[in-house]
Amino acid sequence: MNPAAPPAPLRAPLEIEFDYTRSLGPVLSQFMTGLKDRRILGARGADGRVHAPPFEYDPVTAEPPGELVPTGPEGTVVSWSWMPEPLAGQPLVVPFAWALIRLDGADTAMLHAVDAGPSGPAAMRTGMRVRARWAADRTGSIRDIECFEPSDAAITDTVVTDAAITDAPRQQASEPVTGTITPVRLSYMHTASPGESSYLRGLAEGKLLGQRCGVCGQVYIPPRGTCPADGVPTREEVQLPESGTVTTFCVVNVGYPGQRVTPPYVAAAVLLDGADIAFQHLILGCEPDEVRMGMRVRAVWGDTGSISHFTPTGEPDAAYETYARHL
Repeated sequence: MNPAAPPAPLRAPLEIEFDYTRSLGPVLSQFMTGLKDRRILGARGADGRVHAPPFEYDPVTAEPPGELVPTGPEGTVVSWSWMPEPLAGQPLVVPFAWALIRLDGADTAMLHAVDAGPSGPAAMRTGMRVRARWAADRTGSIRDIECFEPSDAAITDTVVTDAAITDAPRQQASEPVTGTITPVRLSYMHTASPGESSYLRGLAEGKLLGQRCGVCGQVYIPPRGTCPADGVPTREEVQLPESGTVTTFCVVNVGYPGQRVTPPYVAAAVLLDGADIAFQHLILGCEPDEVRMGMRVRAVWGDTGSISHFTPTGEPDAAYETYARHL
């Protein structure tokens, strides 16, 4: 009689999303401010080549650029790849090309989108001339260039000047753009390993399931599938208690969009009793300044088959020697 087949691994769509925020510094601040004014700037390197977008440090000398120079807004497609089904958040909602574009007056290429029009990929070719299409509402970001579009202008040897880089009316320069916020999003389908699937199914039943190495005897939770010390599969399943010890922790004081717990709160490494590796979780149910190394805690379950947080048990603190090797 054949043994029952193991359950299929769990699968679920996952999405990671955050706003990447950075200060621009003196070089990129000028570049982004220029885009807001419909001007594209490049940096002249020590070897005389013009890089657009500009570099913050010269690739030859590692020094900041000594000169920013106007480039574009027209250029030549160096290479391209067709995007038949645009993804959410990409520059265009209609099919378009990603292209490396060497702007007039530049010696390096810029990556941007090209709207090829109704002809689609048939209109795209290496060497084609394109021109920047400016966004109506410009804020000082790379998206101030909505995309590039085909241009009928022929390549000339005309020197690119400040007057030639924009067809915008002359106006007072914008206030310097000193920072930028870029949304970052990654959507993917995650397939859990057999050990991870067992662990997740255990959570749904209110159980904490780890795996033990058959060589060194160490217990890992969440399961790793393979013991990192011995390199052998960890097939023995172990149910662990809901109690554990805080080994290390930090107090989170800074808020961010979408935060579910109001700062200040504590994120700690919790070593479950019987486990040989700690995992990170929330510590709630006490003031942040009451959390300490060695504090005994227990799991508090949420409504969705997962641990909501850990809370103090009121037991005496664990002796340092009992968790010292797990720091």
